[in-house]
Amino acid sequence: MASSRKPLSNNPIFTAGSERSQPCDPVAASHLPPALPGRVNAFLSSHIQSGQHLLLAFSGGLDSRVLLQLLAEARDQYGFTLEAMYVHHGLSPNADAWMEFCRAECARLEVTFHCRHVTVDRDAGLGIEASARRARYEALLSVQADHVVLAHHQDDQAETLMLQLLRGAGAKGLAGMAVHDRARRLLRPLLDCPRAELESYASWAGLGWVDDESNQDVSYDRNFCRHQVFPLLAQRFPAVSKTLARSATHLAEATGLLDELAALDAQQVLHGNGLQLAMLSQLSDARARNLLRWWLNMHALPMPGLPRLQEMLQQLLQAGETAMIKVQVHESTYLRRYQGMAYLSVELPLPMSADLFWQGEALLSLPGNGCLSCEQAYGVGLSMVRIQGRQLAVRYRSGGERFKPDAGRPTRTLKQLYQERHVPPWLRERMPLLYLGDELIVVPGIGVACGWQAQAGEQGLVVHWQPAGSTRLTAPE
Repeated sequence: MASSRKPLSNNPIFTAGSERSQPCDPVAASHLPPALPGRVNAFLSSHIQSGQHLLLAFSGGLDSRVLLQLLAEARDQYGFTLEAMYVHHGLSPNADAWMEFCRAECARLEVTFHCRHVTVDRDAGLGIEASARRARYEALLSVQADHVVLAHHQDDQAETLMLQLLRGAGAKGLAGMAVHDRARRLLRPLLDCPRAELESYASWAGLGWVDDESNQDVSYDRNFCRHQVFPLLAQRFPAVSKTLARSATHLAEATGLLDELAALDAQQVLHGNGLQLAMLSQLSDARARNLLRWWLNMHALPMPGLPRLQEMLQQLLQAGETAMIKVQVHESTYLRRYQGMAYLSVELPLPMSADLFWQGEALLSLPGNGCLSCEQAYGVGLSMVRIQGRQLAVRYRSGGERFKPDAGRPTRTLKQLYQERHVPPWLRERMPLLYLGDELIVVPGIGVACGWQAQAGEQGLVVHWQPAGSTRLTAPE
């Protein structure tokens, strides 16, 4: 088999396969090939298709170095394209050396290599571990690939379950990491493999890998569990990692059943992009919370704890009909209530700068507020003949605006028009308005001023506003 050259054994930030004192698994002492390649190949045959593009998250550590080798050797058989990415967090003085090691290993195996530098937000309130993980996933998922492949193994899964238990997580958190996370295109071929098996394979194959000094720092929760809690548990329960990983699998199955129940409840409660509160109130508390969790997860939002989730539910169901509910869910995303419905609203700060200008292009980005888009049609929308060669200013409400989209009705205030169309109050201030000079001529979702409308047979532009995070929110129809 093809194996890469080991790094220099006198370099403290690298480990060579021959430097292991005693193998953790009898396979390492055998001259027979280990079973790991066959297990990974079986995984690939059931999860990927010929012609697909795989991106490996490659830190250079033992786990990802083993997976790089296995994928590189399997790509011809399964017909996939393989690339690897090293995410440079800048947290270690050795990061540049690790990057060069990863680059060299990829070059030897003829794997396309990428390095992405990221900035870890130390002030996000998440802690260094979580902030670095978020930055890493954002970098990996920004690449166009059919699958992002991660080298998490069985011991990682057991540690994740333990940490989630200590944090009081619910069933979804206790389910740990998924072997195949379809929503985020993640694959974990090694999740059923203990780390000892990876060590045995690396020793047998003569691989070298990076030693990250931060992995020994027990001030981090995961390292504390790995180096102090699990060795103690293993003295009494030798199969602790395997057993906990199996429990995570059982909990993942239970979570799947809860999701199926939520999907059934959603058929009655979910209407368009919101939840009908009258129907939600008919569910038991447990089922209502389960549906609310499912709904938040469907919009890729982090899961709140039980007290926070219960608070959200109480505010939605117990507040008065006219109460203006605004509960922060995550960063700039809020839970809102309007006319018996619950909505998710992404409310980024609006810029206070000068006007933006639009000349009929298909897409115009609005800082902090999504984008304007338009489609051509005949006899509807904004007359292309009338605005040809002219630019429209994009502004926001300042108060007192009046608009006349219907020639047969009097001019009315925007407030009246918004109320008539059931536009939620929090959207009204964010609705972009199109002006020609001082004349308001287009209000997306409301219409075009009657003097500027395309006539029968005349080419027009139908203008749409797509709010920031529009997958999470659309104005009521």
